[in-house]
Amino acid sequence: MAKQNMLQREIKRNYLVKKYAQKREVILNLLKNTQNLNEIFEIQKKLQRLPNNSLSIRLKNRCWKTGRSRSFYRDFGLSRHVLREMFHGCLLPGVRKASW
Repeated sequence: MAKQNMLQREIKRNYLVKKYAQKREVILNLLKNTQNLNEIFEIQKKLQRLPNNSLSIRLKNRCWKTGRSRSFYRDFGLSRHVLREMFHGCLLPGVRKASW
């Protein structure tokens, strides 16, 4: 299980990304459509005033069961440890252990 502060940090980041997504999109559209150099600088300052954690790139995929961020399988939303336990327990339909 991941530490609680890491999970809470991810929850906070998700909230900030949703909160500032529209505002960030508007500012970026202004930046694309602006030709004047002074206006570009002003728009960049507005963009830099937004919280760093409101960037969608800062979000991390986490296992829904344990909260582990590494070795994450997108298809299942699980880390490799939990995935292995679940398919050994026949809890994931259609998944078989590879053998060749």
